[in-house]
Amino acid sequence: MKRRHIILPLALAALSVQAVRKNQRRARLATARLPERPHDPAARLDVLIIGAGLSGIGAARHLLAECPGKSFALLEARHAIGGTWDLFRYPGVRSDSDVYTLGYSFKPWTGDKSIADGPDIRQYIQDASDEAGITPHIRFGHRVRRAEWSSERQLWTVTAEREDGETVTFQTKFLFLCSGYYSYAEGHRPSFPGEETFRGEIVHPQFWPENLDYAGKRVVVIGSGATAVTLVPALAQAAAHVTMLQRSPSYIAVQPLIDQTALKIRRALPAQAAHRLIRWRNILVNMLQFGVARQLPQVFSQELLKVAGQHVGEGFEARHFTPDYRPWDQRVCAVPDGDLFTAMREGKASVVTDTIARFMPDGIRLGSGQELKADLIVTATGLKMNVLGDIGFSVDGQPFDPARALVYKGMMLGGLPNCAYAFGYTNAAWTLKAELTQAFVCRLLNHMERQHLGVVVPQADPSVQERPLLNFSSGYVTRAAALLPKQGSKRPWQVYQNYLQDKAAIEYSPLNDGTLRFTAARG
Repeated sequence: MKRRHIILPLALAALSVQAVRKNQRRARLATARLPERPHDPAARLDVLIIGAGLSGIGAARHLLAECPGKSFALLEARHAIGGTWDLFRYPGVRSDSDVYTLGYSFKPWTGDKSIADGPDIRQYIQDASDEAGITPHIRFGHRVRRAEWSSERQLWTVTAEREDGETVTFQTKFLFLCSGYYSYAEGHRPSFPGEETFRGEIVHPQFWPENLDYAGKRVVVIGSGATAVTLVPALAQAAAHVTMLQRSPSYIAVQPLIDQTALKIRRALPAQAAHRLIRWRNILVNMLQFGVARQLPQVFSQELLKVAGQHVGEGFEARHFTPDYRPWDQRVCAVPDGDLFTAMREGKASVVTDTIARFMPDGIRLGSGQELKADLIVTATGLKMNVLGDIGFSVDGQPFDPARALVYKGMMLGGLPNCAYAFGYTNAAWTLKAELTQAFVCRLLNHMERQHLGVVVPQADPSVQERPLLNFSSGYVTRAAALLPKQGSKRPWQVYQNYLQDKAAIEYSPLNDGTLRFTAARG
């Protein structure tokens, strides 16, 4: 009995200490700020971040809070902060995850919408950067071409190209890739027979013309993914009619545009406490819904169809919303307040499931022989993935091929020293996994500094078997499967797509796990 009386207070004390440390970390994240004067670009950096989008700004903020003595800089190929949220300017562009989980843990979302518009998300990222003093430290217009590791110097030499063709080099001890997973230079754009005969305009959403006039026009949107279901109701507000032409359907879920429960929580609690509570509630609810979708796919899909039918009303055809794959084999598309279905009910939009035989001067002829008249065709045909920013890597003069590497905990590559990358979830908000990675990198860097270590590299066990990186059948994933790194058959080389599993494996596991190999610092 006496032993129990001793153990229980000790356990409570340990939990209390852990809670205090977490609160201290949150406070550091919320208030971390860089000095006004940017770091000398010619100096050797502790960390070089590639990309100034959602992940890159988050990585910089974590470094400020967790590694305040570390020097770092950000390289951004474009001339603006925001990444995806600055690139995509098509009508209606918005998040496909709730913004409480898509946003940062350290910066409460203050907007009313839980499915947020692209411009609002872009401003949110910009504000996060400005508030921490990060913006002056970003080198815009620097596209990274090569990254060369030297074991002798324990250093990366990174070569970036500016728009004028001049190349500049940076030296850094650690490389943190936060540039996303798809090409900004090109989307997936299949060619169609006869498209040169079409008299109207053909547009890819990734490169939407700034002043494109579609008012009063007949529009066909080719595709059925998140971009298509976003575009159709937005275009339908001004177009004569919008047709979503899909080769195969996607699962579409109605979500509230404004989360009334979240607004009540925000009114009742301080901003950071409310943000934390809403975030965790959404994480757990989303995980529960995903679990139901995977374990009871028929129940899940029937509920989606039921809700869709209620929104569309008379004339609803379930076949247009019944895919031939299980829920979450591809991403489930979110439509806030059922806006796509509302446009259909009001006769402003329609859905056609068919194949394309050829383009004609005034529209598209389908495989069934039906003809769709169009003045504007939007090819929402998907993204083109790239691998680690299309950077050419070498280690001690030997080319490094990411496609032949195993992924350590979904954030480092076996055989690639002093390098991590942010890669989010396919079934939840990107930022959740990105922040776990950012916190891990900070913990790793602090450990290496304390132990006077200069190099860390994941080393795969030869018994680990390769598996595809993503268990996902979306077109952009299957097209790039041969180029992607691989996950392994056992821990720590598995990719979970599960926030709680990742949190345990990343945040609470020891760094000396027998897989990370460390080398003492030189000099």
